[in-house]
Amino acid sequence: MAKAIKSTDFNFPGQRGKYEGKVRDVYNIGEEYLVIVASDRISAFDHILPRAIPYKGQVLNQTSSFYFDAAKELVPSHVLAVPDPNVTIGLKCKPILIEVVVRNYLAGHAWRTYNSGLRELCGVALPEGLKESDKLPEPIITPATKSMIGHDEDISEREILKSGLLEAEEWAQVKHYALELFKKGTELAAKQGLILVDTKYEFGTHDGKIYLIDEIHTPDSSRYYYAEGYEERQSKGERQKQLSKEFVREWLMANNFQGLDGQTMPDMPDDFLGQITDRYIELFETVTGRGFEKADTSNIEERIMDNVVPALKELM
Repeated sequence: MAKAIKSTDFNFPGQRGKYEGKVRDVYNIGEEYLVIVASDRISAFDHILPRAIPYKGQVLNQTSSFYFDAAKELVPSHVLAVPDPNVTIGLKCKPILIEVVVRNYLAGHAWRTYNSGLRELCGVALPEGLKESDKLPEPIITPATKSMIGHDEDISEREILKSGLLEAEEWAQVKHYALELFKKGTELAAKQGLILVDTKYEFGTHDGKIYLIDEIHTPDSSRYYYAEGYEERQSKGERQKQLSKEFVREWLMANNFQGLDGQTMPDMPDDFLGQITDRYIELFETVTGRGFEKADTSNIEERIMDNVVPALKELM
């Protein structure tokens, strides 16, 4: 089995600190830059699973790179360079602590809310008579506060403005960017026979300007349905065929784990790790329309240093 990146401990030129997220290790470089290493860690139910998935980080980083490039005319992004399959060098932005979730279908959290009897999500009214996976009248934005630990919490536009998280003009710009990005993602997905169901975007500011940060349209941040057969499955009340990491959550649930108190994380056998790797590669190839070239994992740390250091020197 190929090697996987579970944790990193680099010392890049100009490095001033490091932050470990659920998936990404972020290195602060001087005053202006971030080196963002997409590890092979995988999380579900707000827990990091004990084993890393070979090539998962490469899939996330290169999927994001594909979509950042596709969206470069729509919104400023933090991306400055992608020197390694697992690494993006970005402009250091101050994160806006709001996850901007755009939904065009009733799925996931939105469906669970609707199915509970509620007809409003994040201050947005939902029409009566919908069933799971139905298309909404138009894309809606359902924000959540960005939590560094624990669960993110739904928040309405009214609460965002009242709390001072963003000024009205800033929030209007963020909403505009999010809807334009979702429109672009929907168009690109359709070319690949996919439906972009929902996704989340994150933004930051630098010198008073709003930038798209983090990741975009990856299998970790987005849900896709296969377009072929969608209408037939809906008419029959069947579950939609998804392209996401939902299969990992389903495996965990089948092994009695949903992240609840008192539950024990199940061991992940080698064959299941291999299945996850294969599914992530399939996700990359289906979403982007490109073939996936597995990076050399024989000495990942050396490879990353060899690729990142010259790129940093060009910027600094």
